[in-house]
Amino acid sequence: MDDDVLVTIETDVDLVRARAEARAVAERLGFSRMDGTLIATAVSELGRNIVVHVGAGEIVVRPARQDDRCGVIVIARDSGPGIQDVEAALRDGYATGNGLGLGLPGARRIMDEFEIESGNGSGTTVKAVKWRMRDELERLRDRR
Repeated sequence: MDDDVLVTIETDVDLVRARAEARAVAERLGFSRMDGTLIATAVSELGRNIVVHVGAGEIVVRPARQDDRCGVIVIARDSGPGIQDVEAALRDGYATGNGLGLGLPGARRIMDEFEIESGNGSGTTVKAVKWRMRDELERLRDRR
């Protein structure tokens, strides 16, 4: 999509850009500052997993518009070894490294929709969405 923002993730510096891009998309869509911060936090958690566990990947931030709501779609993907046990990885406290095991479960709690596709040797793709209801005035403007 033309409005997609793609950020290559290799270092912590890339996470700063990904967070900023996510906030900017949220702001353009009329999300509150607090929701923008929550979306940026989810992006940071997903990106951090890429840096720590795989070393390289990408985050796509995509605006979504529907008649009654708008949203920020975050897609984090890598081509690493995959998550061995997705169900376990989504439990608080589960960690394969030196982390606290709060990244994936935290990101899932922050966002309204959250799904993971991962397979042995086929990488991991996480899609997370945060929605905001549109008011009547917004909907009327779009109909013009």
